[in-house]
Amino acid sequence: MFLLLLSLVAVTSVQAQNKHHNHQMPGMSMDATGMVMGNNKDKLPDDCSEISGEYEINVVAGTSYAKSYASTMFGFNKHEWRVKPCSRITVNFKNEDDVRHQWMLHGLPKYLYDRGMFHMEASGGHSQSGVFIVPSDDKTYLVHCDIAQHMEKGMKAQLIVGDGVGDLWSIPGISADFERPGGILAAKPVFAWLLAAFIFVIVFFVGFRFFKL
Repeated sequence: MFLLLLSLVAVTSVQAQNKHHNHQMPGMSMDATGMVMGNNKDKLPDDCSEISGEYEINVVAGTSYAKSYASTMFGFNKHEWRVKPCSRITVNFKNEDDVRHQWMLHGLPKYLYDRGMFHMEASGGHSQSGVFIVPSDDKTYLVHCDIAQHMEKGMKAQLIVGDGVGDLWSIPGISADFERPGGILAAKPVFAWLLAAFIFVIVFFVGFRFFKL
């Protein structure tokens, strides 16, 4: 009786493991080098009749890419990518550090991507590749590393589809200083001081005339 009960427990355990394996999240792969979640090469969003373009993005993550930006510790080799609506994007993600890093994109359709995410993680010194398809709307997608404090320390970027909807906040080299690098105020901070001084003079002059009257 005891042996029969033990056999039943063993069979149930194997069935449970097989059931868990068979219900692995679609588009997901995982091994010792990292993981890809939301891999999608051919399922079109409902608002796309065909693939409008093919893009291959090579992303490198590491501490060396944070040196150009104040108050950062980690970084990507690029912090912005532009693609057409309804395009298919292949991401090759390489991690040059010893710690784990991620390339995670939010806001995709949840009927195609679990929790609306395309998510890649590479263990230290490893690489991962994955594919996803964006919908037809103009949108600016948040890209970041979700490891604790990695985004806050510089691993934040944006994917602009079509015309996008403007820059996201605090993207290194793009909006962290409230201006793109090509802007006058970003390139030459002295202009910001001159503008502030000019406004102060105008306010002072108007105030002086008002009180004098």
